[in-house]
Amino acid sequence: MTQSVPRRMLNRVLHLIARFGPGASSFRPFIHRLRGVRIKGKVWIGEEVYLENNYPDRIEIEDQAQIAMQTTIIAHLRGPGRVIIGPKVWIGTRCIIAAASGQTLTIGEGAAVGAGSVITKDVPSFTFVAGASAKPIAKITVPMTLETTYEAFKQGLQRLE
Repeated sequence: MTQSVPRRMLNRVLHLIARFGPGASSFRPFIHRLRGVRIKGKVWIGEEVYLENNYPDRIEIEDQAQIAMQTTIIAHLRGPGRVIIGPKVWIGTRCIIAAASGQTLTIGEGAAVGAGSVITKDVPSFTFVAGASAKPIAKITVPMTLETTYEAFKQGLQRLE
């Protein structure tokens, strides 16, 4: 459904506040919720993260997901799609995640996306993907949560053959 012009303008102002404001696990998620992004539980959203302006309600971020700075998530390419970021997902810096019209793109529970990756199709649960084509690199046995150390995450990776 198309939003009114005043609502679209308000969403863009709120989006700018969220992108550059403080509070990765408090203020930013709160502002994105006001815009219509479906955020469940406690999430972490880094600085300058771009979350869909035209269809913010087409993005869902589940509990304990983390999105590093300067990542872009778009839920429309020639019409609205949907992006679902599952629980305990970790998304690295400067990733691009884009769903096409009518597509639901899901990043499964406990998955991790390496910095600079481009995601245009589903990422299986507990899988580490990286690169421009986001190829699976390893199976994840210890999801990267706010409580997980990087060392524990790294040691829990099982290389795919």
